[in-house]
Amino acid sequence: MVRLLPMLFVLALAATASAAPPPTDALPLSEIIRSLETQEDVAYIDEVDWDDDGYWEIEYLRPDGRRVEIRVDPVTGERTR
Repeated sequence: MVRLLPMLFVLALAATASAAPPPTDALPLSEIIRSLETQEDVAYIDEVDWDDDGYWEIEYLRPDGRRVEIRVDPVTGERTR
């Protein structure tokens, strides 16, 4: 067990290092969030994650309490399907 912990730590670091960052021509995340906050159907932004497939996954709550998850293109700031 003692040998296993350092190995797991190294594997976790390797997995984190292999994650692709947003492209260099991406909009600042703060600008994307600001744009979402001005929309009427967004009451509260709950979670933002970068997906290695090349988009932001953003989860928010609507005024009626429903949870919505969207994908946002980092370059255009537009919702994707």
